[in-house]
Amino acid sequence: MIDFSGFTSAVAAALIGLGLAGGTAFAQSGAPAPAADTWSGLVTDVFDDRPMLDGAGIISLEAPVRAEDAAIVPMTLKAALPAGDARSIRKITLVIDENPAPVAAVFELGETARVETIETRVRVNSYTKVHAVAEASDGALYMVETFVKASGGCSAPAGKDPATAFNNLGQMKVKQFAGTNAVGTARREAQVMIRHPQFSGLQMDQVTRHYIPAWFIDELTVKEGDALLMKVTGGISLSEDPNIRFSYMSTGAGPIAVHATDTEGKVFEGSFPLENSGT
Repeated sequence: MIDFSGFTSAVAAALIGLGLAGGTAFAQSGAPAPAADTWSGLVTDVFDDRPMLDGAGIISLEAPVRAEDAAIVPMTLKAALPAGDARSIRKITLVIDENPAPVAAVFELGETARVETIETRVRVNSYTKVHAVAEASDGALYMVETFVKASGGCSAPAGKDPATAFNNLGQMKVKQFAGTNAVGTARREAQVMIRHPQFSGLQMDQVTRHYIPAWFIDELTVKEGDALLMKVTGGISLSEDPNIRFSYMSTGAGPIAVHATDTEGKVFEGSFPLENSGT
């Protein structure tokens, strides 16, 4: 498995020239089918060969069959244990098999947050299987997969000029979608948005014609009061200006606090009061 996050732009450029990306050639058009053994290798590398149970009825993964924009592919994860199951879902890992860095994000869920739905946007570099793995509190892993047709998402030109990437860097917004009209112990939805270029290391500066070094949000933590809602460990596969919407059980403790760091060591923080209602 190849992870470009720590590579220099020169090394990344050399690997692109050789066509190496997660075990298959980069696909800009007419992409070949993914290698059959990619997932088995990732089970070894990412999950230490732990058993994978059928996730049907426990976790689902929604994604377009053919992406309109390979750099902004919507993904929806839903996870919940059957009624009467005393365990909880503690972690969800989103894996894009054929991406240069296949682990797109790891979502660690707060013990009392009972997060059931997560929506985000990712880059997809070539035709690929996408896997979602839910880890229960007893360590059991449940997996589902889907297939996405997309090409060149990781190397697509950045929307932000590298020279102006610091404009509004780290600016945060939290949109709230209340399940009831009163703040309290009710299921709610929140959407965390943060301004960041999320450079993948595979994009070319259109002026200098040099590859832009990788630079992205690597950790994002969301709390309500002192209670953890979600901790996200991300990589180059999360799209520019990361956007994560999720449902959770609110205690009404508020406020919602967001803390993020990026690969250059920059820290971004924001605090947002709970709203009585949302739209």
